[in-house]
Amino acid sequence: MFQIGGKSFELLHEHKTAWNPEAFRARYSEVLERYDYIIGDWGYGQLRLKGFFKDNHPKATKESNFSSMSEYINEYCNFGCAYFVLQKSAVKKQEDASETLKEEVKAEQPATPEDQPVG
Repeated sequence: MFQIGGKSFELLHEHKTAWNPEAFRARYSEVLERYDYIIGDWGYGQLRLKGFFKDNHPKATKESNFSSMSEYINEYCNFGCAYFVLQKSAVKKQEDASETLKEEVKAEQPATPEDQPVG
């Protein structure tokens, strides 16, 4: 699971080791927050991101439906390119991940002098 912009994403599919969290973080834009899926494809050393909705989403068009993802990859991406598919996690999963992250950060913080035993 990967978090960015207050949203959690899960890697659904990776082709040719395309997933690079640093590159994704650098290219991610708030515009993508409204989508249920994000496709990242590599061409000429550049990562390109495109959002897709669930098929039954009211804002979905034929081109932005997740079911048209394979058509997008075949028609608009470089032949044989490396790509990945991320799915936005449900709100409950985001809350759980947020709590887990807070606990991990708290556990990693060094002890303060008042936490040290006197002796």
